[in-house]
Amino acid sequence: MNQQLNKNKIEIIGLMSGTSLDGLDVAHVSFNFENEQIDFELKNYKTVPYSTSILKKLDNYLALFVPEMLMLDKEIGRFYADTVNDFIEKFKIVKSDIDAIASHGQTIFHQPHNGFTYQIGCGTTLAFKTGIDVINDFRTLDVVAGGQGAPLVPIGDFNLFSAKANAFLNIGGFTNISFKKNNEIIAFDICSGNLPMNDAVKSIGLTFDKNGDLARKGKIDFTILEELQKLEHFHKSAPKSLGTEWLESDFYPIINKIESLENKLRTLVEHTAIEIINVLSSNSISSIYITGGGAKNSFLIERIRFFFKGEVIVPSEEIIDFKEAIIFAFLGARYLRNETTTVKSVTGAIIEVSSGNFHRATI
Repeated sequence: MNQQLNKNKIEIIGLMSGTSLDGLDVAHVSFNFENEQIDFELKNYKTVPYSTSILKKLDNYLALFVPEMLMLDKEIGRFYADTVNDFIEKFKIVKSDIDAIASHGQTIFHQPHNGFTYQIGCGTTLAFKTGIDVINDFRTLDVVAGGQGAPLVPIGDFNLFSAKANAFLNIGGFTNISFKKNNEIIAFDICSGNLPMNDAVKSIGLTFDKNGDLARKGKIDFTILEELQKLEHFHKSAPKSLGTEWLESDFYPIINKIESLENKLRTLVEHTAIEIINVLSSNSISSIYITGGGAKNSFLIERIRFFFKGEVIVPSEEIIDFKEAIIFAFLGARYLRNETTTVKSVTGAIIEVSSGNFHRATI
């Protein structure tokens, strides 16, 4: 960290890797807190895919023994460090200008009902190997305070993007939304997103269904669609969040009854669109700003537009791809300013906290 940190002007490298495992998003962002409307500039950005070795381990994380999980934590920390060092070199960034790295890490377990959430990607390793202070583990303190540890993005939505729309939808591995109701921020995970679609196309050697082209060819299985809609999560009030454990225990046993790949994808797209529309309609939302990888699924966006009579805004590709990395950089900046990084009306915690673990670089 700079010895003379100007707390109104902060530069952060934000790192984000979601459950869809499509790579590490790296965003170099500068923030200006001098005015009521916080200004930010996305200065440099890049997505770096995980190695085949890391992906294989992440795909089979439930089979790992504790020592193997700890080794993977360090391996991902080294990967993050190498990625940041290459990023700094590629974009000719002056390292001393960077106040901190804000790293989300890779979620392995998310069980707030059992009192824990766990993201790997060793912060100590990352700080030592880059020579830059690191803030990570943004979710645990909120869970300790009785919250879901998620979603964390809404505080960035309403501080950085509030002029764009009156609700924000992120379609990543899961689909989450944030909006204001009675001047209070409400946010939660709506349903699955890209993750089950990506998992489905692995059987034919693809990593995702580009533009939803395969889904477009399929037919909806209305029996399965109805069964999905009866799942308990869709009838619970917020705050609520989803993890891969829910997919394995509740979701996949239903959707995997569909044998045809195209029909499975078509049903997943319709399910996702319907659950999104149910939330938009029940909360009288008139405009929606969509980011995350699902914003590039033109068929899914088409289905949302078919149901939704309000305004659908899909921003520039760099915002679609890097909004979450930008917002985690913003959480890092707020942490450095000793400001809260959570919203209790969103997570359900008893208090709002400045969450994160700080790892000081040794050089």
